[in-house]
Amino acid sequence: MKKPFLFLAVVSIALISCKKDTPVDETAPEVSIETQNSYDDQAAVEFLQTHYFNAKGKVEELKEGDTTNVKLANLNPITLPSGVVYVVRPGAQPNPGTTIGSSDIIRLMGVSTTYVATNESDKVKFRSPANFSNPIAISGMPEVDPSYFYVKKIVLEAGATDIQKQRSYYEIEGFKEGLMKFKSFDIPDETNYNLQGLIIVPSRAAFARDPHFNYTGISYRNRSFIFNVQVYKTTEAPDPR
Repeated sequence: MKKPFLFLAVVSIALISCKKDTPVDETAPEVSIETQNSYDDQAAVEFLQTHYFNAKGKVEELKEGDTTNVKLANLNPITLPSGVVYVVRPGAQPNPGTTIGSSDIIRLMGVSTTYVATNESDKVKFRSPANFSNPIAISGMPEVDPSYFYVKKIVLEAGATDIQKQRSYYEIEGFKEGLMKFKSFDIPDETNYNLQGLIIVPSRAAFARDPHFNYTGISYRNRSFIFNVQVYKTTEAPDPR
């Protein structure tokens, strides 16, 4: 298995992990692309029906018989043509807020989890959860300029292969698309979080079945992502960067 040392030395400055390029595949037996896409969409619907925002905006699972909390499905979720779904949390948005640019330097708070949508016992839902990013629990401070939103040119130029020189190897396209539907606060990193909403990225709008950077040591093949986020600040970046 290749270990491009020069490449990893560079990306260690900008990225989360510098493990081997090929993660361990922990997904369920693979189905067709069409079936996986259908499972992803069905699982997103199921998730919206069974989860809600708590008082701080973190997503939690509804308990049976809960008639107090409002399920996400009743908060006007928007589905984009790519299959990305986003939910804007009422009363938790900046006013007026700052538009997020596609190459901005963002400061991102939240909890991000990746799942595989599977059909078990005739029930399709997100299963096999794995943590992707959790600055709330790890540091209590927002994540700065994550490469899965925008990867720097210095990282692309250091890629050891043609694939590693492509943005799609690092960036989660559907996450960027969904996040840009929100606006950013302009608050200090030390501010206590109050999450803005949710973005569900189906596998086809993430890494699908393509090679990708090894952020956390597992394969994201066929994996969808759920981002529960707040943008503390967005800054227009110098061009190029």
